[in-house]
Amino acid sequence: MPPPSNLPQHDQFLRLYAEHEVALHTFVRSLLPTRQEASEVMQEVIVALWQGFASAEEFRPWAFGVARNMARMHLRRRVRDRHVFDDELVSRLADLAVEQEPQHLSEREALERCLQKLPVSQKDLVLTAYTKGTRIDDLATRRGQTPMALYKLLHRIRHALLDCVERTLGTEEPI
Repeated sequence: MPPPSNLPQHDQFLRLYAEHEVALHTFVRSLLPTRQEASEVMQEVIVALWQGFASAEEFRPWAFGVARNMARMHLRRRVRDRHVFDDELVSRLADLAVEQEPQHLSEREALERCLQKLPVSQKDLVLTAYTKGTRIDDLATRRGQTPMALYKLLHRIRHALLDCVERTLGTEEPI
């Protein structure tokens, strides 16, 4: 636990970090070739953010800049790997990710609203089917279905969700 003098700053940091965590992780993931590397870099980003945190002013742009720099440093350490992007490409990808993040946020929020509109059984099925480690053949067996029947059902639900998201985004102001 931090010393009492750091509690307000600690609380403020945690609130701001929690608010931007998903966007930061998505951003870092867009710059790195694997989820594992993104997770490793995010650990470094969190430490760097905490160590450099001074105030809430302009937290988001500062945090994204730190994340960009940490991802670039990680890629430089891997420079011998022929699959590593050069700095210019990483910079362009980072700029694109920052530019597209508001749209992605709107899409995620629309998807969440559309998931809530599904019948409970369909919502539960989608959440279960797309949980890490779930095998469709095992899920189908538990449900008394063939894997193909389950794939077809999930396909119909995904299309219904896509239609809902597109309608939601088409009728509302950007979030």
